[in-house]
Amino acid sequence: MNGADTAFVLISAALVMVMTPGLAFFYGGMVRVKSALNMLMMSFIALGIVSVLWVLYGYSLTFGPDLGGGLLGNLDFVGLKGIDVETLTGGKEGIPVFAFALFQLMFAVLTPALMSGALADRVKFSAWALFITLWVSVVYFPVAHWVWAVDEGWLNKLGVIDFAGGTAVHINAGVGALAAVLVVGKRIGFKKDPMRPHNLPLVMLGAGLLWFGWFGFNAGSELAADGTAATMALNTQVATGAAMLGWLAYERIRHGAFTTLGAASGAVAGLVAITPSGAHVNALGAILIGVVAGAICSWAVSLKFRLGFDDSLDVVGVHLVGGVVGTLLVGLLAIDGVGGLDQLGKQAVGASSVMAFSFVVSWILAKLVDATIGFRASEDDETSGADQAFHAETAYDFSAVGGAPTGRGATAHSKDEKAAAAPQKSRKPQNKKVDA
Repeated sequence: MNGADTAFVLISAALVMVMTPGLAFFYGGMVRVKSALNMLMMSFIALGIVSVLWVLYGYSLTFGPDLGGGLLGNLDFVGLKGIDVETLTGGKEGIPVFAFALFQLMFAVLTPALMSGALADRVKFSAWALFITLWVSVVYFPVAHWVWAVDEGWLNKLGVIDFAGGTAVHINAGVGALAAVLVVGKRIGFKKDPMRPHNLPLVMLGAGLLWFGWFGFNAGSELAADGTAATMALNTQVATGAAMLGWLAYERIRHGAFTTLGAASGAVAGLVAITPSGAHVNALGAILIGVVAGAICSWAVSLKFRLGFDDSLDVVGVHLVGGVVGTLLVGLLAIDGVGGLDQLGKQAVGASSVMAFSFVVSWILAKLVDATIGFRASEDDETSGADQAFHAETAYDFSAVGGAPTGRGATAHSKDEKAAAAPQKSRKPQNKKVDA
């Protein structure tokens, strides 16, 4: 066993785990206050569901011996059967398979959570839990096998470059989210009512946690503490910074302002685009990928208004488009003689095949959920807010500042409390003037 590489992979797995709570904060701040907790829960529930499914059969379907055609692994490792503390990856030296399985589990958790932002404000929580259970089983596990099962997955054998998840994670989640959105439909008041983020500081916190965790996501995919991991880490940083600048520049030209939401979204777009490509380009190539991704994704998020689909938090515009940009550009910018038109063609096959498969199957799964237990929340639940409807809680308690207490934990004031809280007749009127 290589102790240094094992420690590196375990730390990277922990960093990737942080990305899911980071995503929850990122999305949670972008929705209206009445759905903030629901948005957090839509990410957090993936940590529970996918962790269990991964042990039961997910790892085996993804990394088990191929069933044929490079499409899916078999069931040899159901329940992690046949793997113990002595089982290593590679030859005489390697890392424990348990460490590798833990690292890959965090990718499987994050991917369906990415889709949740597209469906914000309007789906049943139980339906969402069922949908991601089906989705990871029928969509994510097979596609991850295509891409990452070395010398077995059909895209891996074709020579498609996807170092850390441009196809299996971002394109897969982005197009799956689009399919689900088309089934569920638009939010009430889409393009009519203001639907501004309720907490931009929370968005920035989430973006910062995502950026931090992404070093484990990208560099950790080397599975070794070596020069390639260092290259990937450096390129992750510079591409993300460049994408933020590209997004802000486009935003300033188009809308006349540099927004914090734009900075956070641009950073995420850069992280997405460098994910498949960062180990195969130099730092200048990473900057170019970042700038292009930032500008193109900033433009792409506006398409939902033109095309009429309600992608609540721009999952399609950032993850699908950013994933495609990074997946294709590595075909042209890869160094050491790898890049070229031939490689570009392979990258296009990888991106298009994942898009086609994921869209069709995700649409069918969303239809199945809708036809059985109903995917869409009722009009009353959507209007009142998903937090109260599905979780019996609210994100913020305003009772301390004069609002009525709400939620399951709220209790009526006693008579003495009410009397003490009541204004006295002898009190002078307060000055209502406040500073702007």
